[in-house]
Order: sequence, then structure tokens, then C-alpha cells
Amino acid sequence: MPEVPRRIVTGHDETGKSVVLSDAPTPKTLDIGTAVFHELWATSAVPAAIDATEPEPTTRPLRTPPDANGIVVRFTEMSPGAASPMHRTESVDVGIVLDGETWLLLDDGSETRMGAGDVVVQRGTNHAWENRSERVVKMAFVMIDGTIGDGVRATAQPLEFFDAVLD
Repeated sequence: MPEVPRRIVTGHDETGKSVVLSDAPTPKTLDIGTAVFHELWATSAVPAAIDATEPEPTTRPLRTPPDANGIVVRFTEMSPGAASPMHRTESVDVGIVLDGETWLLLDDGSETRMGAGDVVVQRGTNHAWENRSERVVKMAFVMIDGTIGDGVRATAQPLEFFDAVLD
């Protein structure tokens, strides 16, 4: 059973002072068997609206890329021996290994081992993940909507963009 992360959300009271609006387990977790996704926050625009009251942003269907002009923050857990398919998103993704290790695979055949504290900045590249260890690997991702330029689009290996809705 995955450990659901605690999420603390701050905001403002009616006088404009900063307050904790919620302090609870992450409200949206999806377990697909080989991986678990904890949706922490999402925006549908940048700059993000900061109002006194806001709806819960994780009620949208969990999908791999952020909304157009948006950002997604999520934790993932990948089971030992699990592998993702080769995929790409039209976004800039900052991935941070929190615990364990994983392998980043690129379509040029390169393989890079990542351990706790390592960070990758994915810039719309075809990639896959493999957990070759006997432990769950935990990662944090901040995914920022982007646009792949015509030069990269013309020369990149053809592969469908990953726009899966997971729930």
C-alpha cells in the first residue's frame, strides 16, 4: 500500500492574513498496479490565479501532461521491476528522485541511472523509466506546459505525444 503524502495548502483569511487552508493527505491518488500517482496541485493558467477562495485543483481527471498553459505537481511511486512505455509530453518536466533509484531511457539508446537527490529536466523528449531495483522508487514531478519548436518537431523521432487520462 502506498504512503499517501501529506499536503499543506496555505491561503488567506477574510482580512488578507496568511493561513493554512488544509492540512491532510493528498486528496487524489491513483494506483495502476505498477505505479502510483499522487496529484498534489494543478493550475490551468500561468500566472496562476491566487484568490481568497479557490476550488480544489485536483478534481480534474489525472492525465500525464498539464492543461494548456498550466502546471501539474505530482509524486509518483514505481514498483520494483516496473517500466513505463517510451513517451513524450509537450512540457518541461522537472523530475526529482526522492527515494530509491530509476533508469531514464532516451530514444538515442542512452540509459542514465538516477538516485535520491538527482534531478532531470525533461524538455519534450521521448523517454521511458525503468525501476531495475528491488525497491519502490519515489519521485516528485513539476510539469510545466510547453511548446516544442518547429525545428525539434521536424527532426525528433516520430512518437505520439502521451496524453493519457488515467482515471
